[in-house]
Amino acid sequence: METENKTKFIAFSSQKGGVGKSTFTVLAASELHYRLGYNVAVFDADFPQYSLVKMKSRDLGMVMENEFLKKTAFRQFTAINKKAYPIIEHKAEGVVQAAIEFLQSSDLRFDFVFFDLPGTVNTPGILKALAGMHHIFTPITADRVVMESSLVFTQLMKDVVMKKGSTSIKSIILFWNQVDGRERSPLYDLYSRLIGELGLKVMRTQVMNSTRFRKESEAASKTVFRSTLLPVDERLMKACRVDQFIAEFLEVVNS
Repeated sequence: METENKTKFIAFSSQKGGVGKSTFTVLAASELHYRLGYNVAVFDADFPQYSLVKMKSRDLGMVMENEFLKKTAFRQFTAINKKAYPIIEHKAEGVVQAAIEFLQSSDLRFDFVFFDLPGTVNTPGILKALAGMHHIFTPITADRVVMESSLVFTQLMKDVVMKKGSTSIKSIILFWNQVDGRERSPLYDLYSRLIGELGLKVMRTQVMNSTRFRKESEAASKTVFRSTLLPVDERLMKACRVDQFIAEFLEVVNS
């Protein structure tokens, strides 16, 4: 299934909650759209909470109330001469077709469409939605429950969905998130070997742990981490290795 103008469909997806799917959707979308010059759209298909739609509303309110961020946003949107990326609410069922229709009806050419999908394969339409992605990135942490769930999910995608034939998937790749730099856990080496033995791929970049992953910017803040209206603050991005992650992400999707 080819999309309009070769737009890439991307999902950060896993069966396990709390590992960073929605956070990475926003981090990647904002970095690509606001700093790197790509045109991005996001489909929030995580019914019923639609957390990214709600996040955009909160982000707008916070920027309007924070003079520093208001000026930052004004300078940004003047410089890039384009609007904030759209976040469209849709259930998982039929979301890929809805995205194709959105692209066909838009005057703008989009480089990437990100999909924030529900965290369970029992959701109606979820397997068809995943089969419509070009690239799936699965965040993992060195936790036995997370790893077991993630490996089962990734094997399901690789062995069932991709082998059915009617799929757009070009790659499924795991990546380490919330890595504690003070901890040299043997679990990382153990699980990396296991991932290799299963014939799965893992990204070179390990994203470092930070409390920023679990909270949005504060009202008086002069730095932004997770925002739908601004890219990650460069110092915070380097501290967590998000800059390296985005560079490797682009290697994967453009190869």
